[in-house]
Amino acid sequence: MDVDTRLLRYFAAVAEEGNLTRAAERLYVSQPALTKQIKQLETLLGARLFTRSREGMALTEAGRALALRVPGLLDDWNRALSETNAAAARETRVLRVGFLASAANEATREIIAAFGERRPGWRVDMRQSPWSDPTAGLADGSVDVALLRLPIPGQESWRVEVLLTEPRCVVLPTTHRLADRDEIPFRELLDEPFVAAPQATGRWRDYWLAVDEREGVPPRIGAVTQHPDDWLEAIANGYGVALAPESTARFYQRPGVVYRPVVGIADSQVGVAWSPNDDDNALVQDFVRSCLRYKQI
Repeated sequence: MDVDTRLLRYFAAVAEEGNLTRAAERLYVSQPALTKQIKQLETLLGARLFTRSREGMALTEAGRALALRVPGLLDDWNRALSETNAAAARETRVLRVGFLASAANEATREIIAAFGERRPGWRVDMRQSPWSDPTAGLADGSVDVALLRLPIPGQESWRVEVLLTEPRCVVLPTTHRLADRDEIPFRELLDEPFVAAPQATGRWRDYWLAVDEREGVPPRIGAVTQHPDDWLEAIANGYGVALAPESTARFYQRPGVVYRPVVGIADSQVGVAWSPNDDDNALVQDFVRSCLRYKQI
């Protein structure tokens, strides 16, 4: 019997969290999709793995037996994947770097140049991810290292070094009642509809909705998008407002939207992140050191 490692990862997340909602947020999938995958695994194995109650998801005896073995299997696979990726990078002389939005802002080119000094003849392949994956490819192993907007779901699972901190601003349609203001207190935005990332991104989405600073007022969602262009289009069309790093105003100018400083919310951070399995990967660590050379905090 062949079992997809994705099913094992999903099982492990539910077993560790004991809760479908938290596990779905950790995996960046919807709760119905996660439920379907768990049922698929149970069908493949011919055994019930969980019992559901008001307290959450409890492992059955069969589930406990599987839970004892799965972490070791996944650790072995992650190490094998890391070693394979490292070998492929050495062969092609290409380092795959995932990123979201503007990566490390203006420092990105300097970081790549610094890496080139450390690794002459090597190329950095920058791979932009949709907001449905706040890890920018780290989670599925499609990149070697990533430049991310923090915090990310499951951040404790990765090695992370913060590179820079910058204020957040609010992005408004030019026709918005607050568009002519020089500065906007966040409390004046509490009742506004927001353009948001997909719900499955969990903590990352909550951060960009400033859930912790909402004084108990739940966010209203006017639209859900995954890419900067779609996000800006939704704002320009009046479907909602959005929070963004201050640097977004420099990298994503567009007719129909304005950027305004907002007060009353925490700053945004950019970090470089990599897998713990790559702590001894000289190639990845050379990129990390290149990033730290331009650390701005």
